[in-house]
Amino acid sequence: MFCEEQMFYSELMTTNCMSETKGDSMAATTVTLESYRKNLFEFLDETFDNVHGIYLDKGTSLFETLATISAEEASRPVSATCASISAQVEHVRFYVTLLARYARGEDVGEVDWDATWTLRDVTDEEWSTLNDGLREAYSDIRELLADDRTFEHEDALGGSMAIVAHTAYHLGEIRQALCTVKG
Repeated sequence: MFCEEQMFYSELMTTNCMSETKGDSMAATTVTLESYRKNLFEFLDETFDNVHGIYLDKGTSLFETLATISAEEASRPVSATCASISAQVEHVRFYVTLLARYARGEDVGEVDWDATWTLRDVTDEEWSTLNDGLREAYSDIRELLADDRTFEHEDALGGSMAIVAHTAYHLGEIRQALCTVKG
């Protein structure tokens, strides 16, 4: 994980944030875990499942987008040097699964990120299985993030933010790929 960034986010949960009230006086406020988690779950839901209008347009969450893609379309790379949509989905599934393992305190060892990009051609059944695997990984990470004990781990705060940012990035990649794939 990114050490400096993780320290910042870990400290955010325990350090008072200062905000100006009047003149030179400052009032301390604390971000509670409940407040953070409420916002986190809204962003996770927006990114993966149900658009609330926070930053996505209606019908463009990850699962809503994937439901419009056939196995044949998911198998088609955007160009000779770009990954297929199936590879994008496998990469996100792997990433979320890996962070869940990490949050449980498992030793994830050396990660071969290049291997997450090798998937290309998928059958209808494989595409369905891949989507189901992503949904399971998402459900698992939500369950972990709902548990207060997860946030006892010093990297949990930054890791939970990274899931939203990383998945939103790849959702954008997938939606851009659809412009080419669906022509």
